[in-house]
Amino acid sequence: MPAQQRGTETYELILKAAAELLADVGIERLSTNMVCERAGLTPPALYRYFPNKYALLCELGKRLMDKQNELIPRWITAEVLAGPVPAIEEALAGLLLETYAVTEEMPGGVWILRALRAVPTVQNIRLDSHAMVAEAQAGLLAEAFPNVPQEELMLAGRVAIDMIYAGVELLFDVPLNPQQVAKVSAAMVASYLPRLAARQA
Repeated sequence: MPAQQRGTETYELILKAAAELLADVGIERLSTNMVCERAGLTPPALYRYFPNKYALLCELGKRLMDKQNELIPRWITAEVLAGPVPAIEEALAGLLLETYAVTEEMPGGVWILRALRAVPTVQNIRLDSHAMVAEAQAGLLAEAFPNVPQEELMLAGRVAIDMIYAGVELLFDVPLNPQQVAKVSAAMVASYLPRLAARQA
């Protein structure tokens, strides 16, 4: 087996073990020694790829954010944003529910989500990702509402992203009905778009 392939397999084995352990023990108790034991590796073998547990959390965080971000273009387009409010609400609710499902299905997903919020060395993964998505959403909003200043569209995009994300986090923290949370969150975000549309007149 070529060394590069072995390296890739070891890298993925470490991440799989870390994600499974996160689901079992949470962020605080997770340690590189536990990951080594679960993966069947020595500490030096693990440290070749990840110097500490925070490096593991960063990589898992990037992967979760990438999975979540891949969903956005499926639901949110310039056509949807320029359309009727009920259609926008339906798209936003669908995005929230699918983001929740993807997070729930990922091993250790809820703990990775919490690490992205609570662990200082991991927070920038979430912040940078949201900034990138906000810029993309502002571009779509500019297509739908070309007369609105870019700064306002950037702010609207960023607030919308964080409100949807907060809805996903809420579902992991409190036993609420996902459809109802998605419906209310989507209605709150979509309610701002008619203001942007009014500026087009």
